[in-house]
Amino acid sequence: MNQRIGIIYGDGIGPEIVTEAKKVLEEVASLSDHNFTYEEILLGGVSIDACGEPLTDEAVTRAKSCDAVLMGSIGGDTTTSPWYKLPPHLRPEAGLLRIRKELNLFANIRPAYLYQELKEACPLKEEIIGEGFDMVIMRELTGGLYFGNRETKEIDGVLTAMDTLMYNENEIRRIAIKAFEIAGKRRGKVTSVDKANVLDSSRLWRKVVDEVAGDYKGISYEHMLVDNAAMQLVRNPGQFDVVLTENMFGDILSDEASMITGSIGMLPSASLNDTKFGLYEPSHGSAPDIAGKNIANPIATILSAAMLLRFSLDLDKEAQWVEEAVQQVLKEGYRTADIYSKTAGRALSKLSCTEMGEKIRKHISRK
Repeated sequence: MNQRIGIIYGDGIGPEIVTEAKKVLEEVASLSDHNFTYEEILLGGVSIDACGEPLTDEAVTRAKSCDAVLMGSIGGDTTTSPWYKLPPHLRPEAGLLRIRKELNLFANIRPAYLYQELKEACPLKEEIIGEGFDMVIMRELTGGLYFGNRETKEIDGVLTAMDTLMYNENEIRRIAIKAFEIAGKRRGKVTSVDKANVLDSSRLWRKVVDEVAGDYKGISYEHMLVDNAAMQLVRNPGQFDVVLTENMFGDILSDEASMITGSIGMLPSASLNDTKFGLYEPSHGSAPDIAGKNIANPIATILSAAMLLRFSLDLDKEAQWVEEAVQQVLKEGYRTADIYSKTAGRALSKLSCTEMGEKIRKHISRK
């Protein structure tokens, strides 16, 4: 079976980490009866350099022609890059926001899992992490503050900026349904995070989540204010299963969750629409300070490729091959620089980006 995968190398370390993930996909294809063809798509700073804008109509058309898209990181150094001297709608991140909207990628899934092999890299005390944690942040991705009207103007002689936070009940309902469906395949618990004591949008969010919960009697659920959720993530992360929240809260909480796993370089993500199509990317940024040095951690991107296999291509067995290979490489003591430096007192082997990708690929080849 031939399946078409869009490849967005992106900026910074993006080309390095996507190259390793693509090698893993090619290894999976060689061991199965599936054939992957690749469509390269420009997005972000590289698109600005080549085309004068962060995302072209042609790039959107190419993405829509694919079964799924694997993406690296977007953007550069916001203080030194010429991209950030451009108007906001022409900067790299504007392309990312647009492709999410164009492809209707409303559901962002970010797992946060603490590997036992990386417990020492977790910044939390051992008595807090216990046996570890395994949660999924379900973030609404195409509404809220990031997509509302924004304006900066002078009012009564004072420069004033305005951003609009808006959600309708349909946008909330569809992400809530996704969260409860995923919880049904996990441990059966949803924590809906909002700021209902202050915001009208959060009060509507809570009302709709209550309605959706009524259709999932076997799933336990709770509401939690976002400031409490931020504290609970570092006080008792093991309590969470599926965390459901809106766009900006999800952006912040998922980064917090990523850091308590030991490194943001470990965490994949999937952005899905109402079909099987998805865009898959690491949760971390483009890290321009280490770009080209071959020291980036490709694991988050490789695990994003595993999510692509599972969610968009229905290749659960092959996705498990990738996940097991990552686990085995960590168990054998191999680390990239970001997790090596945080793990003391053990005989470990420090690998480059390409060496880590090759170790994982070789483990898959033994299937």
